[in-house]
Amino acid sequence: MAFKVFGRINLHASSLCPHRLDEVFCHGPFNRSMQKRWKKPVDSARTRLEGRTRDHRLDKLMIQLRNLRQALDLHEVISQQRNGYASLQLLLRWRREIGLNIEIGAFLKKYPHIFEIYVHPVKRHHCCRITRKMTDLVAEEDAVIRENEPAVVQRLKKLLMMSVNGTLNMHAIWLVRKELGLPDDYRCSMLPNHQSGFSLETPDTLTLISRDENLAVANVEKWRQKEYTEKWLAEYETKYAFPVNFPTGFKIEKGFKEKLKNWQRLPYTKPYEENDLHPISNAERLEKRIVAILHELLSSTVEKMIPLERLSHFRRPFSMEINMRELLLKHPGIFYISTKGSTQTVLLRESYNKGCLVEPNPVYSVRRKMLDLILSGCRNIGETENATWIVEEDNQRSSHGLHNHTCPVDSMNSLLQFENDSCGEEIFSCDSRESKIQ
Repeated sequence: MAFKVFGRINLHASSLCPHRLDEVFCHGPFNRSMQKRWKKPVDSARTRLEGRTRDHRLDKLMIQLRNLRQALDLHEVISQQRNGYASLQLLLRWRREIGLNIEIGAFLKKYPHIFEIYVHPVKRHHCCRITRKMTDLVAEEDAVIRENEPAVVQRLKKLLMMSVNGTLNMHAIWLVRKELGLPDDYRCSMLPNHQSGFSLETPDTLTLISRDENLAVANVEKWRQKEYTEKWLAEYETKYAFPVNFPTGFKIEKGFKEKLKNWQRLPYTKPYEENDLHPISNAERLEKRIVAILHELLSSTVEKMIPLERLSHFRRPFSMEINMRELLLKHPGIFYISTKGSTQTVLLRESYNKGCLVEPNPVYSVRRKMLDLILSGCRNIGETENATWIVEEDNQRSSHGLHNHTCPVDSMNSLLQFENDSCGEEIFSCDSRESKIQ
């Protein structure tokens, strides 16, 4: 019997398939009475995040916004150059910092409405510059943000009114400046103009001076009033309710509707009310208050979304000392966590329909135009734009005294040769390589 088990052929087969040894010694004389213990499946926020019902439209939107964010980072690098253009050798050094997982030339070729690639008339190497469309949209976004300064000031006041002590950390505000629609120089250009509303007592703390009770109304109250008047619902059903919209394919378990109905009717201390009025011992009401604070925070942003890691900077000012991710996953009809786009982002489900904002604002409209340039890809690149590009290049070469010109199509084709040489030392064609090998 031992020879049959440990024979040369059987031993060789067992070495190829190690699980056969487990089958042989599964029930031996010394482990016959031993029982195999089954581990209880882990139920945590991470496992629930992986097993949640996904919203493919919102995930697709986050991937598109990631590409736009990378394009804007490249725009910032190129705009900081002295002559308004950058060589591809320089952009290669910033590829990792920007977060590109593809070659820089391949990324630039995907979006010709944003980037123009050409051969420098003097230095004779590939360069990149920003198109007029993208430059105009960036300038338009900055102008719209400056024009909407009163609305931005109201958002800051509402956030300060929701905080416990009426203060917020300046670093936390800096991290969400794009989400709130703040300019990059808001500390010098905007805050000194509104010293009657808030002030900087310390360099890293923004303090609210006076409350405005007209702003102490949550955005969800508009929806509640609409539900009460249009659908003729009872007041106790809409007074503390939230709009719920589950993703497609969401499985409703037995008893879930009854629990949701009871939770919608549960009273809670609203975000702009004093927190001392809320009994701390009641965990459900405390949880619903935090849901209301998060709902109001997301409603105050431009695109109704914010990265999850940046929400952690508001836990202490808003008295949200809980597991943020676990709470968001507990309410999939109100919030959605997208893991696409190289980061986890929290979105307000009621604000989106088919991947677009239901109630757009001026800043969002400009950013949507930028996103349309990303979605256009290589479409609508006609002879008119190429002719305009050639006229501009001829004007540059005439100023340098050069008469030879390069077609943009030829420069795009020669860019493939540049990608093969990551160091950017020399450019060889495929035929020359084959002849050199022979």
